[in-house]
Formats: sequence, structure tokens, C-alpha cells
Amino acid sequence: MQGTVRQGSRFSLSTVWKVFGGVLFIYLFLGFMVIPTLNTLTSIFTTTDSQGKADPWAVIRFFLAGNMPSFVWNSLKLAICLVITVNIVGISIVLLTEYFDIKGAKILRLGYMTTMIYSGVALVTGYQFLYDSNGMLTTWLAQLFPGMNKQWFSGFSAVLFTMTFACTSNHALFLRNAIRGIDYNTVEAARNLGAKPFKVLMRIVMPTLLPTLFSLTVMTFITGLCAMSAPTLLGYNSINPEIVRLAGSSSADESFPQARAALLSVILAFFTIILLTVLNHYERKGHYLSVSKTKAKLVKQKIQNPVMNVLAHIYAYVLFIIYMTPVAMIVLFSFQNWPAIRGKALNVSDWTLINYFGQQDYAWVNSRGKTKVRTGQISGVFSNTDTVGGIRLSFILSAIAAALACVIVVVAVNYIFKHRNKKRSRIIEACLLFPWLLPTILICYSYRIYFNNEVWYVFGQNMYFRENVRFLIIMAYTVVKLPFALRMIKAAFYAIDDELEDAAKNLGASPLVTFLRVKLPIVLPSVLAVFALNFNALFTEYDMSATFHSSYGKSYAMVIQSMCSEEGRDGMNVNASGRRCASTVFIMLVSGLILYLVYGVGARDLGERLASRKKWKQRFARLLGKREKKKDIAHKAA
Repeated sequence: MQGTVRQGSRFSLSTVWKVFGGVLFIYLFLGFMVIPTLNTLTSIFTTTDSQGKADPWAVIRFFLAGNMPSFVWNSLKLAICLVITVNIVGISIVLLTEYFDIKGAKILRLGYMTTMIYSGVALVTGYQFLYDSNGMLTTWLAQLFPGMNKQWFSGFSAVLFTMTFACTSNHALFLRNAIRGIDYNTVEAARNLGAKPFKVLMRIVMPTLLPTLFSLTVMTFITGLCAMSAPTLLGYNSINPEIVRLAGSSSADESFPQARAALLSVILAFFTIILLTVLNHYERKGHYLSVSKTKAKLVKQKIQNPVMNVLAHIYAYVLFIIYMTPVAMIVLFSFQNWPAIRGKALNVSDWTLINYFGQQDYAWVNSRGKTKVRTGQISGVFSNTDTVGGIRLSFILSAIAAALACVIVVVAVNYIFKHRNKKRSRIIEACLLFPWLLPTILICYSYRIYFNNEVWYVFGQNMYFRENVRFLIIMAYTVVKLPFALRMIKAAFYAIDDELEDAAKNLGASPLVTFLRVKLPIVLPSVLAVFALNFNALFTEYDMSATFHSSYGKSYAMVIQSMCSEEGRDGMNVNASGRRCASTVFIMLVSGLILYLVYGVGARDLGERLASRKKWKQRFARLLGKREKKKDIAHKAA
């Protein structure tokens, strides 16, 4: 009788948790994905004229008659051109480091992968530091060619140049793995049949890479279509910056700005849905390559033609210089004082740590000839209130959102695998992938408009008011990262053997204990990797931060972006360029450490970790032995 009661109570508790989890999931899905998006969509057709009458087609007419199509065309032009330039550069850097035998390939690879440790607003400001009107290289070129246009690095060409090299990080990751997986036996067989190297590359190697290249092409097109930080900072009129501008405008300034922003967001969503549908259809068709049963590791190919070999090496190192120059200059100038940075002149005598730590007073002469002093205006990254506040806020919000996305996905994927043949599991998976159908700017804009009132769905609170905006930022960060977390963690769950769960069940373990003791330890490395990568991306995220920008939600990226806007004016915000350089170096260090933990230490299997630990123990023992030997010698000498 007691056993029956226990089973009944356990069943009842399990049912309560399932109902609670289901209700919470539906509440969050409807409130933070569906309803705000639908509100944005309906706002397009609920605009009113000057007399207050509803005019459903007013925005459409304004769109066709005004300059809004130019923003759409600019984004499309950027996306199309990026597909060409990014694929050319991305394919070439992978072939130069992985397929062809190029001298110094390891060093070249490190240079090409620098965009993985700094991106977004940090990368754009790094290129601005070199190429804008007061940039170091532009200043140097202007001295050699006095008649050159110092404003050359702006607009479409500057955005295309910057994003071409910024977007090759996906090629460096995914295409590199694809080319390393090529079976060398097929290459060798083609060469034995008399095929020339170029023909082998085009007929054997490239078809193998086509599925990966297609996915990268779609990703690049969407990136160009939804670009935010580069067009904003480099002065290019594309869709996302215009949406953010309109979102902060009012009807007193211009005609129905909110509805126009909503229409642009929906246009972005339309393009994104089409592209993802095409990608999904292409992946489902399946791509197969006939290889030998015993796969051989790819051997790098030597370029036999001496002229082509020299040209390939020149091209490889020119790309290396383009990638490494911003990184090297930012690191060097982060240790220079403010006059040296403003003058873009490196000098050993101007070496300082003020851009990182400490404060100094700043004195200047105003227009009336009087000397003014600002106490502590020259300050470092970790001594400046705004910068430290931005770092702290971004760190906390990014960590919470990255952890929340992992927790939601782990629980959901465990449920999906437990009920893998049932319809409700497919529905949950589709809900978690739903944010992939929407551009990031549409999600954030929908939050900003819908929750900027006393909304009944969140118990009458205005979530855009004061500190509440931080909750919206966390939710936007979390929602945007759910699809990526789902794809990665779901793949990790496939590695769990069903027999382990059956064995735990036979030993009397409850589903919760089985999950915590058996399943979670197996997938934990992948979960931690997803957390690290999400945190890395969110820590310097700019697009969402610009949409939610306020004094209570000023993230690290927004601090960096506004750091130099009023530098030195009336003695305020002095040394912002130095702090910007130091901030970029700090971002590179944090991102590099996370990538090392994920792809370096985290990618090792158990045998490699044990071997590494043994090697370090041996080194430590030898070091201690040498110290003891020196002590004995010193003791005998005494």
C-alpha cells in the first residue's frame, strides 16, 4: 500500500513539473517570439492619417514614393558583392594554408584567423584607426601623395573592404574542416591518370567543398543583408542602421517612423526566410562523395610552375599583411600616450600604460586664452567609469543570456530525445529554431516597440523603462542564440548510448538522477563550448545593443562606439582613442582565451589530456630536481 502511494505521489509530482514546464515554455514562446513579431507586422497596416483615420496602405505608398527602396537596394548590393569577395578571399586563404604547400603556412593561418578574436564594432574601429581620414595609413599616404582624398575610407567601398576580411572567419573554421576531410586517394588517383593540378583542384577538390560553400554563401548573404556595425560606423545607408534610426524617431520629426521601421524589418525577415528555406531544401537533397574504404590524409600539393608559386606566395603574404596590420597597430598604439595616438606616430619615448591603468590630469588653453584643467580626464580602460561600467554590464548580461540559452536547450533536447517519435517533440524543436527565421534587428525592434508600454503580458510593466531594459537585452540575447545552441547540443546528445539510460533505469535511478548523473556529464563539454562561444559573441555584440541603447543599457560595444565622438572637446573624454585601442586588445585577449579553451584544451580527448598532464608533471619534476641540485651545490659551497 505504501509503495502504491509513493508511486502515485511521484507520478503526481512529475505531472506537475511537466505541466509547469509546458506552460512556462508556451508563455515564453508566445510572449517573446510570436506576439511582439505579430505586433510589428500589424503596426504597418494600422497607421493613421492627419485626421486620425486608419490608412492601411499609407506606409506602402510612402515606401514606393520615398527613398526607402534605396536602403533595401544598398543592403542587397552589399550582400551580393560580399558573396563574391568573401568567397574569393575565404577560399583562397583555406587553399593557401591547407591544400597548397606554402612556406610559413602556420604563421599565415594565425594571421588569417585573427578576425575570430575581434569582430563587430571592435574590428570596424580597428580598420578606422588605420584607414579613416585621420587614420595612420591614410595620414602616411597623404604625406606621400598630397592630392589624395583623405575621405576615401567611407561608404560602400569601405564597408565592403572591412566586411570582406571580417566575414572569412567562417571559411577559416568550416571550409578548413571540409578540405581536411578530403580523401587523398581520390586526388592521387586523378594525378596518376594524368590530370593536371588545376584540373584536380576544379574537378575533384572543389565539388567536395560545394555543400559547405553553399552554406557559407547563404550565411554571408544574410550577414551582408543584416549588416549593422560597419554601415553605421562607416556611413553607408543600409536597412539595419535605418531601422535603428527610425526606432528612435517620433512622428513629430517625420511621417510614421515606427511603421516604416517595421516594414523594413519585415522585408529583412522575408529575405531571410527565403534564403533559409533554400538552404534547408539544398541540405535535404543530400550530397555524397565516393571515397575509398581506407581514407588517406590529404597531402599538401606543391605548385610546380615557379612563376605561379612566387605569385601564390606574394598573394598569401599580402593577405597576411592586410589581416595583421590592424591587429599589430592597435596593440602597439595601445601602449602610446594620447598625443602620439592623435598624431598617429609611434615613439619609444611615448610608451605608457595609461590606456589600461591609472589617471592623469588634462590641461588645455580655451578660446579665451585661459588654461583649463580637467582632473583625471586622461584615464585607462580599467580606471574609466564608463568603460568599466560597460564591461561589467556586458559581462553580466552576456553570461546570464549564454547560460540561460544552454539551460533551456539542454532541458528541451533531453525532452526531444525522450519523445523523439512524437509530434510534440518536433513542435518544440521548431519553436526553438523559430528565431532563425527572423533577423536579429526585427526581434529587437519588436521588443522595443511592444514592451515600451505597460503591457499586460508582463503584468503591466514597462520593460523598456530604466533598469527593466536590461531584462529585455537578456531575453533578446537568449532568443537569438537558441537555434545555434540547439544545433550544437542536439548533436552532442546523439553520442549518448541508449543502453546507459536503460542500465540506470534498471538500477532504480529516477529520470532526474539519470539525466544529472549519466547524460549531463557526457554532453557537458559541448554545453560549455556552446556557452563560451555564445558569451564570446554577445560580449562585444553591437546590433542588439544599438537597438536597446539607453543610459541603463549601455553595453561595452556602445561604449567603444561612442568613445571617440567627442574626444578632447572642452577637455572631456580625453584619451578615448587610447582606451579604444586598449579595449580592443582586451577583447582579443578574452576572445582568444575562450577560443583556446574551446578549440584547444576543450577539443582534446581523454588520452590527449592525460598525456599533456603527464608531460607537465615531468617538466615540473625536472624543474624541482634542478632547484634541489642548485641548493645542494650552494649548501656544500657554504
